[in-house]
Amino acid sequence: MVNLYRDTGVVLRTHKLGEADRIVTLLTRRHGKVRAVAKGVRRTSSRFGARLEPFGHVDVQFYTGRTLDVITQVETVDAFQLPLVADYQSYTAASAIAETADRLSAEEGEPVLKLYLLVVGALRALADGQRDSSLVLDAFLLRAMSYAGWAPALTECARCGLPGPHKAFSIAAGGSMCSDCRIAGSVHPAPEVLDLLTALLHGEWPLAESTLPGTRRDASGLVAAHLQWHLERQLRSLPLVERRAREAVAPGGSPTRTPGRQAVPGQ
Repeated sequence: MVNLYRDTGVVLRTHKLGEADRIVTLLTRRHGKVRAVAKGVRRTSSRFGARLEPFGHVDVQFYTGRTLDVITQVETVDAFQLPLVADYQSYTAASAIAETADRLSAEEGEPVLKLYLLVVGALRALADGQRDSSLVLDAFLLRAMSYAGWAPALTECARCGLPGPHKAFSIAAGGSMCSDCRIAGSVHPAPEVLDLLTALLHGEWPLAESTLPGTRRDASGLVAAHLQWHLERQLRSLPLVERRAREAVAPGGSPTRTPGRQAVPGQ
């Protein structure tokens, strides 16, 4: 039928509508961001309510409505939400990924295939649990900013293009800055921080995973500051992200944890 269409998508968020319905926001493979009504999903008898929770990767059939489309069928592709909601670190990272994707796909119905693939890949990595959730989040944010045209300059001067590495870094100017272009308010991250950001942007995981917790925290601060500068608003989920290292075994045999924080290096 002309009024029916089908697509694969990730549930970014939901909110209540009326007594038993929900409005579901999905990022889909072919139609970009879609907001649609899921009727009756808040009832315990709903056939597919649990499939339309945030982070679910689903195959959906829509009916084209006058104002909002209506979801008529849902099949699970990947149940990412199950492992993610069971781990706080992974859950908060996934929330930041979903909110960022929602902000970067402002126009509904506009295809954003690369962003969709980035979201699916990041959620799959988080659900798999083999990589540090903080690294997965920062890799996603850097690649999402690259998709949006906001990638920070890491190996050259953001202003004149002089090859680096450079010691100064300015969020407002767009990244690394040489000594001639350096502006007031620049910070001076350690060289290994910029090396980590470059590794995450290009998927060099062995290098990224060999870094120390302090380097990761400083890199996270730069990524968060750079993203929110370009979005011109703070992400609600980022302050909730738990930035701590995975549990490791100390030489004495006892587990240790390293608390995390977000901060811009040098401030």
